[in-house]
Amino acid sequence: MDTGLIIGLVLLLIIILVFVGMSLRQVKEWERAVVLRLGRVLGVKGPGIIFLIPFVDRPVIVDLRIVTVDIPPQTIITKDNVTISIDAVVYYKVLEPIKAVSMVYNYRSAVLNISQTSLRDIVGQMELDDVLSKREEINRKLQEILDTYTEAWGIKVTAVTVRDIKISPDLLSAMARQAEAERQRRARVILSEGERQASTILAEASQAYKNNPAALQLRFLETLSDISQKGGLIIVVPAGQELYPTISLASFAANYAKQESIGQK
Repeated sequence: MDTGLIIGLVLLLIIILVFVGMSLRQVKEWERAVVLRLGRVLGVKGPGIIFLIPFVDRPVIVDLRIVTVDIPPQTIITKDNVTISIDAVVYYKVLEPIKAVSMVYNYRSAVLNISQTSLRDIVGQMELDDVLSKREEINRKLQEILDTYTEAWGIKVTAVTVRDIKISPDLLSAMARQAEAERQRRARVILSEGERQASTILAEASQAYKNNPAALQLRFLETLSDISQKGGLIIVVPAGQELYPTISLASFAANYAKQESIGQK
């Protein structure tokens, strides 16, 4: 066989192998390839091994996994003229690869930019107390705004989370003093309410003891009994009739009844 023919066959075989190698492309399970043929969208291929025409087809690989976008800290002035710094995290995924490629130039950068501007708009319309206490509302509003934009791009925002809110040290000190004053006010209100309730109960008890002197004497004896249980105490209690009129009257009545029974016998 002619040596030139052999060399030609070898070169042809090499060209075929190179062509086949350039025609085959591996697409991972979580990826899709949007194939452009001469600038026109041919379709979506993958996962696995896909065949492309070299120099004619161009694949654009789209990741279908959930993507995390960190919104850098944004310095914002709230509705009540307080400067704060806030950052958040946005989670989204591509549902329609063709729209994500053809409807927006760079959907990753677009999602980040619209997230930054939307977060600034939302927080700028709220007061500081609302920003600190209504994070879930901020998350919900931001997700709704992002959905209105990304739906046309074939992208779904799955979650939005406000991560951190920073304020100036001077404002933190003022808020701490305000919180301490509020706690002191509540403590005084609770103490005053307790005293009011106690005075009402004591007034009712005094009225009951006024109508029943014996109960007052029994309560006094019970109090003495409670005090006597504490060791190392010496209790001196006068037992005159002026202090115990009820007991004295009861003793006099008992003695009188006893004398009457003896006289009848």
